[in-house]
Amino acid sequence: MSDLQIPSAPGPSTPLSQSYTYHSQLPTSPGPYILGVDEAGRGPVLGPLVYGVAYCPVAYKEKLEQLGFADSKTLTSEVRSSLLSTLDSDPENLAWSVRVISPQAISNGMLRRPPINLNVQSQDATILLIREVLAKGIQLSEVYVDALGTTTTYQAYLSGLFPGIDFTVTSKADSKFKIVGAASVAAKVTRDACLEGWVFEESIADDGSPVITSGLPERAVCSGYPSDPKTQAWLKNSVEPTFGFPKLVRFSWTTVKLLLDKNAHAVKWTDEGQASLIAAFESGKGRDKDRCAVTKDLKIVSVGAL
Repeated sequence: MSDLQIPSAPGPSTPLSQSYTYHSQLPTSPGPYILGVDEAGRGPVLGPLVYGVAYCPVAYKEKLEQLGFADSKTLTSEVRSSLLSTLDSDPENLAWSVRVISPQAISNGMLRRPPINLNVQSQDATILLIREVLAKGIQLSEVYVDALGTTTTYQAYLSGLFPGIDFTVTSKADSKFKIVGAASVAAKVTRDACLEGWVFEESIADDGSPVITSGLPERAVCSGYPSDPKTQAWLKNSVEPTFGFPKLVRFSWTTVKLLLDKNAHAVKWTDEGQASLIAAFESGKGRDKDRCAVTKDLKIVSVGAL
């Protein structure tokens, strides 16, 4: 299965400019259903974070055990693509969905004030996928989630959000439960297709026509992990001193911040050096004491008179 044939990836010549959700065909077999949740791409500095779910009837469990699903990291690219085809091969019983979180959405969340960290963004993607599957009329009785933070706390939180569903949140769930392995495959194949077919948004005009530019880097042929020498080389060769990096890159990663500090032009703000203005927003005293964290973080202060 080539990247152009993967239905959950952006189409040819289509940039991944916004996060989106993809759902396969709705299964028709009677429930209840089991559902697995896993992700691909939490650690990389390049590309999207993809959350995947796979689900099937409880009565299909024995058949599922024979289909070869496992932790996608232990499988070759060819096997993963074949297994995604397997997920589509029995539409009466098997279905899957993915939530693709764009690099810019990740960075915007982590750099805003107050920040939305990656754990919260991941949690939101998981909850959205489960809710959308339920909204399609699928009756879920069991949900298995690969670990996110403290497993007992997260398991209790999900159980409170979705009463009547038995949640199991554990580490290495993709190797313990075949339905999570299936979700792992859906997420990994989708992320790989997004990276391999990446279209630089900067090369497309607002009206959709191509923009002639010589400043864009070559396609990133690497894992995207900060520790990968190929990723490090691509990042170093792709810095544009004025504009930084294309939107393939997660600007909130420390690796990127250090490279920009070293290789990009410094920015001098027009109010820099105005000591009185800076002092006015440095701290809250008097009536501002004990104000909420958001107010303190934004350095908002009360005024006595206008």
